[in-house]
Amino acid sequence: MKTQDIAVLACGAWLKNSAGLWQGGVWQGSALHGDLSEPGACLALEASARALIEQAKVKGEGRSGVQAIAHDLHPDFFSSRLAGQLAAELGVPALAVQHHHAHIAAVLAEHGERGPVVGLALDGVGLGTDGQAWGGELLAVSTQGWRRLGHLRPLALPGGDVAAREPWRMASAALQALGRPEEIPARFGPGVGVDKARQLQQLLARGLNCPLSSSTGRWFDAAAGALGLSLRQSHEAEAAMALEAAASDWLAQVRGHLPELLALRILPPSEAGGCSQLDLLPLLARLLYTIQVPALQGEAAACFHLSLADGLANWLAQAAESEGTQTVCLSGGCFMNRLLSQRLQEQLLQRGLRVLLPQKNSCGDAGLALGQAWVAAHSLAKAEDSALASSTRCAPQGEESASTSCV
Repeated sequence: MKTQDIAVLACGAWLKNSAGLWQGGVWQGSALHGDLSEPGACLALEASARALIEQAKVKGEGRSGVQAIAHDLHPDFFSSRLAGQLAAELGVPALAVQHHHAHIAAVLAEHGERGPVVGLALDGVGLGTDGQAWGGELLAVSTQGWRRLGHLRPLALPGGDVAAREPWRMASAALQALGRPEEIPARFGPGVGVDKARQLQQLLARGLNCPLSSSTGRWFDAAAGALGLSLRQSHEAEAAMALEAAASDWLAQVRGHLPELLALRILPPSEAGGCSQLDLLPLLARLLYTIQVPALQGEAAACFHLSLADGLANWLAQAAESEGTQTVCLSGGCFMNRLLSQRLQEQLLQRGLRVLLPQKNSCGDAGLALGQAWVAAHSLAKAEDSALASSTRCAPQGEESASTSCV
């Protein structure tokens, strides 16, 4: 069965939500609804979804049109609950698609590719299949499915979700991981309060409410906190943007001079079939020794960006060779960082790899629905083909079977 014969409604992500309809091999995205923490965005998503369902019926010439509804793996998102509700109303399946798989799938869909490719999805957070917060993911993706090949070394999120709003917490988590927790009160006490810094030190020591995450965004927060560029942020990616600005300003001033870079280690899987890890902890150790004056902060920020990009390029090249492909896909909100994106692309091209990135579609969560729909469409096509092959095998020789199973 061809995906052009399938109609899928995709309900998108939690942040920067947009939905869309995949029908006849053509993608139609909705307007941007915004973050689903806002009631107005939820209402707008439901209105868009129902309008797209009606549109699919018209195109389907009176049939139900939509054959599945795709949504994020997180069951508590409004978009996921809405997908389940609409699927029940239509009598079609609701298909959960892992967040970072959808990011890479969106690139394949936009470029008309089938894979296999190695994909790198870098963002703030997305629920993983193990129930943990992912965000620095190395994946193998094709129309046949996907596998997690590796991830960034996990870092604790002290206090849980609040750590995403307070970069000093992520820098403190790095100090704990480096075996230097006693430095937390002295380093961050003047900015956040000595008592609060000591409480966080104790929280990390006991491992209480400190879930692990492979999020790239949180490593950027840790770097910004370590350099004193951001202790608290009032909006998403504020710390990461401050880090990029410091690096870009320093590089513009030195005109082509590069800081001394650090080669990042790739930690091999601890067991057969496990995941490799790219270790950013030594890079944070270097930043934590930086004297906090603008020139040295800028140089250290540049070191972070360029060392990370080069480490990612080596990691991707190694995975591509292992997977037998020359094509890599890059997506996720962290690729809005121009310095990281450009350096990584240059390094990958120098290694002879073909690089695909989003063009018209957003690399952030606003573009996620396309990937959800692409995954769901290929999943339905694969299931239909398997059922057809099974019924053909079960039919007596010379006869056609009307059944889609052997039961």
